Amino acid sequence: MGQVIVNEFGQIVVSEETIATVAGIAALECYGLVGMCSRSRLKDNFVELLGMENLSRGVEVSLNDDKVIIDLFIIVSYGTKISEVAQNVMETVKYAVENLIGLKVDQVNVNVQGVRVSQVK
Repeated sequence: MGQVIVNEFGQIVVSEETIATVAGIAALECYGLVGMCSRSRLKDNFVELLGMENLSRGVEVSLNDDKVIIDLFIIVSYGTKISEVAQNVMETVKYAVENLIGLKVDQVNVNVQGVRVSQVK
């Protein structure tokens, strides 16, 4: 169903897809992240880079009671410190979801699925 926010005017229902899209857009703004990947394709050892229209496929949102748990599947740029990129993604996504949607984020889990090496010409 989604997460329900109740205020003096009524209730607002925020879908998991909406939370995933906000999280995906926020993640892509982080330095060192080159793309999101679809978890469903990992079984085939194939990582698909997703465009702006598919951001929610690289993000899984779990809603339990009032807790929001976000799992991100990302690809980082070669030469960046992976732990710092992941930490930046966690902080940026948590801030964006809490401030843009108004939901308390309990966890942001970052799964680095690959490293992209840019071609030197």
